[in-house]
Amino acid sequence: MSFIYVSPESHFPIQNLPYGIFSTDANPRHRIGVAIGDQILDLSVVKSLFTGAVLQNQQDVFDQPTLNGFMGLGRAAWKEARATLQKILSSNEPLLKDNADLRSRAFVDQGQATMHLPANIGDYTDFYSSKNHAYNVGVMFRGPENALMPNWTHLPVGYHGRASSVVVSGTPIRRPNGQTRTDESQPPTFGKCKLLLDIELEMAFFTGPATKLGEPIPIDKAEDHIFGMVLMNDWSARDIQKWEYVPLGPFLGKNFGTTISPWVVTMDALKPFSVPNQNQDPKPLPYLCHEDPYCFDIQLGSIELIYINSDGLSKPSTICKSNFKYMYWTMKQQLAHHTVTGCNINPGDLLASGTISGETEDSYGSLLELCWKGTKPIKLDNDITRKFLQDGDEVIMTGYCEKDGCRVGFGTCTGKILPALDLS
Repeated sequence: MSFIYVSPESHFPIQNLPYGIFSTDANPRHRIGVAIGDQILDLSVVKSLFTGAVLQNQQDVFDQPTLNGFMGLGRAAWKEARATLQKILSSNEPLLKDNADLRSRAFVDQGQATMHLPANIGDYTDFYSSKNHAYNVGVMFRGPENALMPNWTHLPVGYHGRASSVVVSGTPIRRPNGQTRTDESQPPTFGKCKLLLDIELEMAFFTGPATKLGEPIPIDKAEDHIFGMVLMNDWSARDIQKWEYVPLGPFLGKNFGTTISPWVVTMDALKPFSVPNQNQDPKPLPYLCHEDPYCFDIQLGSIELIYINSDGLSKPSTICKSNFKYMYWTMKQQLAHHTVTGCNINPGDLLASGTISGETEDSYGSLLELCWKGTKPIKLDNDITRKFLQDGDEVIMTGYCEKDGCRVGFGTCTGKILPALDLS
């Protein structure tokens, strides 16, 4: 238990302690914080309390405006920091609890804070690792006989995304312009994404210590380079994507915005919620094999779509519930495959899961699947329906793990659609 009150519904008990970057009106400097209940512990204020063998000479890492430096220190530092935080926040530890002056300077109400991207994201890769999602999309466009491409069960398929347009939760997303071709007998036209603006329910992880060019990360060392996870919404303009994706895959249909949640939940916080990996058939090649469980029972509690009704009021409707445990390829396999060529990584690189879909229709992680390519409109409240997103719609994603009365969560990942710019 922490001396900071944590409600049973909170995502941020002492068993979690996720990291984020925040500022306040009173102090606009970006700094590292840890969420506990409805509070943020400012690590720049308490950095001198990190006196363990690894961090005693690295305390200045908590003065930095991003998490990159801390991410780069590696697992020994991450574990030591977590142990220190759990100690100083404990209800039976007086060091911080009974120091009124330090407490007044160290804690900030989350409601008074502005959250920022957790790290400078140098590179961003998006995978395609949910078998249910890949199968559903394949059925739509190629039929059930050829739903999965021949390589899909042999390697984690992915593409390099655009890091500069990854934004923190709450940042509005503007509907993009681009080329589309709705009639194959006619030439393409230019204009705004019309009816096919979509969401993708994903999760992503941040990488830790840097590697050298030419040096792969073997799968038995992959965990040393996985810092923690966030929720992610990979916004997608399906009409732009459909015309452009052959032969090189996603480009303008994806690069206009990717939203992540602000709090990074560490792998140590998630370990109690690990579950067996998905059965993989055929067995992957040796460089992708690991027996230890590295899949997690993360309840992606819901995707809520908030629309504006005729009275100008916001109305939320839950359209999906899924779970990270449905992932076919694990994060270890993704990282090992990504680097097997000798591709180097840096602290703060972002690697995403791809859309996470379950086995039932209400667990599909994209509107493309939920509406089955526009043939099954989603029913919201008051006879409102959606096939894809309209201007003014807001999407809220949540996720948490829960066991034995303990909830470890990610908070929310939100974004609202703004109208496209008029480029005609």
